Amino acid sequence: MLLALDIGNSNITIGAFDKTELIFTARMKTDRLRTENQYAIELLDILKLYIKEFTFGGAIISSVVPELTEIIRKAVFDVTACEPMIIGPGIKTGLNVATHNAGEIGADLIAGAVGVSEKYPLPAIVVDLGTATKMYIVSENKEFVGGMIAPGIRISVDALSKECSQLPTVSLTAPKKSISLNTTESMQSGIVFGFASLIDGMLERFTAEYGSVKSVVATGGLSKPIIKNCKNSITLDENLILDGLRAIYNKNA
Repeated sequence: MLLALDIGNSNITIGAFDKTELIFTARMKTDRLRTENQYAIELLDILKLYIKEFTFGGAIISSVVPELTEIIRKAVFDVTACEPMIIGPGIKTGLNVATHNAGEIGADLIAGAVGVSEKYPLPAIVVDLGTATKMYIVSENKEFVGGMIAPGIRISVDALSKECSQLPTVSLTAPKKSISLNTTESMQSGIVFGFASLIDGMLERFTAEYGSVKSVVATGGLSKPIIKNCKNSITLDENLILDGLRAIYNKNA
């Protein structure tokens, strides 16, 4: 089996593969103060929850939190006895990168780009709604063309509640109408419909500059309530990055 971990700023997504089958997915909260042993204990508990007996033949990690990469690497080794592959320089991905500085591209974007190139017709646009809102294009020649980054949904919600004393924290639930009659639904309208409009608007700009695409795929922990309120047809794939990690591992193993 293969263990795959995507270390994000808010959560660490975990997946276990038996060949091509994704057996389970789980999440741990990203905590920069936790130790190797603490992460190892929680990871072991999660694995035991989903798999009674496990033996891993490999592991792979993508990380956008450099201060945690080595800590998680050691925790994974402690639990699986496998030295994890880390997404970074020297790793074969099958992608060409057309941006000015390839080193600036996050490991999660690389894994997502590989995932979409393995699973969907190209060219494709990936919409990644996590701690940050990200969109990028992968060409029909498996080239990472470039994209955009905007504040994430949860960051925006938290900032609104923090900076405006009379505004509460609200759930990511779409109200019945965009023109709302109370504070909570007005905020939900602005957040859910507002971000859906942002995605629709950026898709329009992307295709105007690049040309038409064959696939638009959304991933990320906050994508589901937003994507279903978009006007464009967007495929939801919550495991896109994990599938990309599996594909990268197989290219290098």
